[in-house]
Amino acid sequence: MLEETLLIVGILSVVFMAIRAYVRGAKCKSKVKLHGKTVIVTGKNFHKTRRLSVILSISRWRCAGSNVGIGRATAVDLARRGARVILACRSQVRGEVAVALVKRESGSQNVAFMQLDLASLKSVRSFAETFLKTEKRLDILINNAGVYKQGTTEDGFGLMFGVNHLGHFLLTNLLLDRLKECAPSRIVTVSSIMHKYGTLDFDTLRTHKEFGVGETSRSIFWIYAHSKLCNVLFTHELAKRLQGTNVTCYSLHPGAVNSDLNRNLSKMTRRLIKPITTLFFKDVEAGAQTSLYCAVQEGIESLSGRYFSNCAVQKVEPKAQDDAVAKKLWEVSETLSGLS
Repeated sequence: MLEETLLIVGILSVVFMAIRAYVRGAKCKSKVKLHGKTVIVTGKNFHKTRRLSVILSISRWRCAGSNVGIGRATAVDLARRGARVILACRSQVRGEVAVALVKRESGSQNVAFMQLDLASLKSVRSFAETFLKTEKRLDILINNAGVYKQGTTEDGFGLMFGVNHLGHFLLTNLLLDRLKECAPSRIVTVSSIMHKYGTLDFDTLRTHKEFGVGETSRSIFWIYAHSKLCNVLFTHELAKRLQGTNVTCYSLHPGAVNSDLNRNLSKMTRRLIKPITTLFFKDVEAGAQTSLYCAVQEGIESLSGRYFSNCAVQKVEPKAQDDAVAKKLWEVSETLSGLS
């Protein structure tokens, strides 16, 4: 009986390890060093994860949403490579805690906090102005922050459209000249596989300042998916506008990550899904690998504008590379953000 029990335990252990190895996926193998480079990593509550001095803005739930776990793991890796890392997040208290954690985990002291609230276009402009006055370089911009929650931004836009897309759209454009000056440089935007379920109804956006309405779980899911499609289309159009500048850009799906996006769920729900997320979701270090790949991997410059997952370029559906829709989204975003 004991031997049978041990055999079953052994088999289950092997199966568990095999599943975990598969779930973790590919790893960024680049050994590139970033001494003298600056990275920005965006996030909402960086104390749980985030940023560098190459701009890193990533969304999570990918499931899921947002910044804390993946952002910090990304920032730690980039700091270890020698980059100056700027953690750009809303809360000063949490941001300063994040800086301390990234310094401790990376062994680098070249990490700093700068306040940025992506739900406020005024804050985005203030951040960019301060950054450009105080920092001489910007080599990598990682748009990592994201939310999976209904609400309204300071400017009256839907929270997911405003934070996941419009705030990063404005931030990227305000910093483009510095990225061009420091080229070769990169812009990395964390999207999600959920973009496959998104559609962009510009009539709804004009009426509601969001690509969807409703407070049900189903409605929230679709609105999040719409915002993630915006990320992919933004990157698609941006690559066209950056041709000849030696600045490249990439969007990505980090994988199903066991990060902090589920913080908006009830305690009971979190407890119920914990066994599933533990077994089938990546940890934050694994979830950061594709972001790192897009930020530092050599030889992917010709793939600018493409969508990545599991450290490899992926095909996307026609709607995610529709030139006309991508251009219209860009023009509408310019108007809404005050760039035109």
